[in-house]
Amino acid sequence: MSGPRIVIVGGGSYQWVPKLLCDLVATPVLADAHIVLEDIDPAPLPRLAAFAEAHAAARGVGVTVSVTTDQRAALDGADYVVVCISTGALESMAVDLDVPARFGIRQSVGDTVGPGGITRALRNIPVMVSIARDMEAVCPDAWLLNLTNPMTTLCRAVTRTTGIETVGLCHEVTMVRLTLSMLFDCDFRAVDLTVTGVNHLPIITAIDLDGRDGIVALRDLLDRVDEVRDEPLAANLLERLGHEAASFGGEGWTKGGIIAANRVKLELFERFGALPGAGDRHLVEFFPGFLTEESGWGERWGVSLTSIDDRRTWLQWYMSEFERLAARPEGPHAPSGELVAAVIDAHLRDRSRDFPLNLPNAGQCPDLPDDVVVESIATVDGRGVRGRDAAQAPALLAEYLRRVSASQELTVDAALRGDRATVLEAMLADPLAGRLDFDRLVAMTDELLAATARWLPQFA
Repeated sequence: MSGPRIVIVGGGSYQWVPKLLCDLVATPVLADAHIVLEDIDPAPLPRLAAFAEAHAAARGVGVTVSVTTDQRAALDGADYVVVCISTGALESMAVDLDVPARFGIRQSVGDTVGPGGITRALRNIPVMVSIARDMEAVCPDAWLLNLTNPMTTLCRAVTRTTGIETVGLCHEVTMVRLTLSMLFDCDFRAVDLTVTGVNHLPIITAIDLDGRDGIVALRDLLDRVDEVRDEPLAANLLERLGHEAASFGGEGWTKGGIIAANRVKLELFERFGALPGAGDRHLVEFFPGFLTEESGWGERWGVSLTSIDDRRTWLQWYMSEFERLAARPEGPHAPSGELVAAVIDAHLRDRSRDFPLNLPNAGQCPDLPDDVVVESIATVDGRGVRGRDAAQAPALLAEYLRRVSASQELTVDAALRGDRATVLEAMLADPLAGRLDFDRLVAMTDELLAATARWLPQFA
């Protein structure tokens, strides 16, 4: 029996594809898989395919790889479709950051919420829906595994318009879980979380440390911060943890350093009793009181703004990292931390495993309406994927979730209908964009739509 057909749309991405290929090739149940790399840009595809085949040969497995620029042909007969795209790439994202900055809104990331997250969604949603429509035609039973931001709105657009099984996979909760294991000197696998919320604002309402209450333990640790500040970590964090090439850094980390790198989430935890489960650079865009001129645009809280030049530098790093990997076909021994291969493994082997995933709300997040896409711990096995827990956030955090979700629903409406008035409504509802003077918000929205018009055919 031949192995599964796994299609990567955006298969020319140096940011995502090398690590995904390494994870897939290293997964025993996928030893006979066929991987299809599809991209609108054919240039990177042959080298990435050759890398995957060399990696498979070095591991002695039968993974095969093909490449194409034909989306429908790539999807034909697929079992899993992994999406990692960026419509307009860095050229369009520069507009997302530069225009709001001229109106007084600085964004630390600009890919999830705020004016940048909204305009990025308007560009990516039609592309995502086109992928899902093609899947309905040629592989209706395949799973769509989305890595692209803004995660929530893209998954929601697909689940609202198609019947495709759609799962959003983000590593932020995994990174926080690793951080907690370092702070508590315990095995990563001993940390179990209860999560409710949306992507990049997942709220951890309970922490199980192998039977111990991690919420109580975290409060105690923060009460003793002066005692533990200089304690070294039991193991060094990976030099390039997560997909940002400049995230955590190598050797010499202490518990004090970890606490300092997570000041925003720990401030919110101490005030409200639940721990936001994403990096601080994402969180400040949901809580714009941390991202103000008075705070040095987040600097007081240890957050820096990610510029387009930073992203260009990261792209060069991804490309150089690919060259390093290609020079040693056996590849890395450790998994990347991304969830694609592990989710596929759990499904194919009917091996029940829990992951932080983005799915339609079926009670996982009682604070939000049914069917909106939420992030929680979900169980994957041979029967499919479903939320594991139902958890409510503390009252104020739940109110933030409701406002963010309302803006996201309006964003999906606007993208699907090409409705400029609804774009403005989404901006008004968004906590970061909505703090602008009304007339300036109208002007900023108009300018963003005009400056990105070539990637917004539905608004023509």
